[in-house]
Amino acid sequence: MNKRVVITGMGVAAPNAHGLNNFEKALREGLSGIRFHPLLAELKFGCQIVGVPEDFETIRKSYFDREKLMSINDNIGYASVSAVDAWRDAGFSMPDADDDTVDWDTGVIAGSGIGGMDTIALSVVPLVNEGRVRRLGSRVVEQVMNSGTSARIGGLIGAGNKVTSNSSACSTGNEAVIDAFWRIRTGLAKRMIAGGSEGASPYIWGGFDAMRVICRKFNENPAAGSRPMSATACGFVPGAGGAMLVLEELETALARGARIYAEIVGGAVNSGGQRMGGSMTAPNPEGVKRCIRDAVNDAAIDLAQIDAINGHLTATYADPIEVRNWAEALERAPDNFPYINSTKSLIGHCLGAAGAIECVASVLQIYRGFLHPSINCEDVHPEIAPYASKIPQSCMEFPELKYLAKAGFGFGDVNSCIVFKKWEEK
Repeated sequence: MNKRVVITGMGVAAPNAHGLNNFEKALREGLSGIRFHPLLAELKFGCQIVGVPEDFETIRKSYFDREKLMSINDNIGYASVSAVDAWRDAGFSMPDADDDTVDWDTGVIAGSGIGGMDTIALSVVPLVNEGRVRRLGSRVVEQVMNSGTSARIGGLIGAGNKVTSNSSACSTGNEAVIDAFWRIRTGLAKRMIAGGSEGASPYIWGGFDAMRVICRKFNENPAAGSRPMSATACGFVPGAGGAMLVLEELETALARGARIYAEIVGGAVNSGGQRMGGSMTAPNPEGVKRCIRDAVNDAAIDLAQIDAINGHLTATYADPIEVRNWAEALERAPDNFPYINSTKSLIGHCLGAAGAIECVASVLQIYRGFLHPSINCEDVHPEIAPYASKIPQSCMEFPELKYLAKAGFGFGDVNSCIVFKKWEEK
């Protein structure tokens, strides 16, 4: 089987906006969601700025009753709110709590990079160390198990197909979408909710601060801190949030008259094996290029047909290497290089949620025909300078945008690439 797969619903809880309309507006305006975090200053972090969804406690209370909220920490909350939004956006209603129907055709793949570290650090460790295990209650396991996100979402909609959580560092969100795409394409499911989330916790960000890979120089000017492709980039800004997409078999989407945002036409996942320059923290360039080419080949299009790239681009030393890898993989010189932007310039690096939030940004850009600005790179890195004209510095209307490639690269030398296509009925 080779079923066509389309996107019919999306939900997002990003540092710069909650909800599709607000998120699109933030993308177009180049609105940063990076803010000073007083707790990080108290804890003596070098980096004291983060990208975290605002007022999320109020948001999730408007979605779930008190009983459900007892089992929903930040990581699960970002995923669950986004999943409910995506499901409704696709035209489906949430089943009643006493509805005993199982939807055997729908599954969930909801990943995270680190997950419920806040619950472990603030509840599990202190209570266990104090000998008060009984005070943990019966809800803690579902908050700390990695599959807590997919399990919660699966229960909310009564999903009876594959329900699982993946984890591949910063490639997690991308890979969830690709795995869901493959499952539908091969006829194993009719629709899937797929994406990723990451909680907001200094216990997640602390290790990165110790590695000195996150931004330390812009604590006084948070909105300027996330600087992908900039000569003055000094590390990524940590973030949190979540996003979910409803992927659906084209036949069922058309049969029910669903609105279609875009089509997924190709995807690839691989690893560089931590060889040839690759390591736990650095990508093997050959692995990256193979992944990009494999995704384009899977889409059955020419390398020259890629119109735009939503890169991984984290504001580290790897940005120039990534742009060079794209150029070599697509066999494109600076004069005919695709447009390229980084959503992380607006939201920071949301780890396991990054790929999912950026997939929503990518699909919105294709659906609405625009490219959002990549902010804070007015001083383009010297090695990227030949491509400077391909980096939107302000919102660019691009109605002819047809093929967009979205990449994700993660610790462990893992790579993923998705090719989105503008929906055309023919």
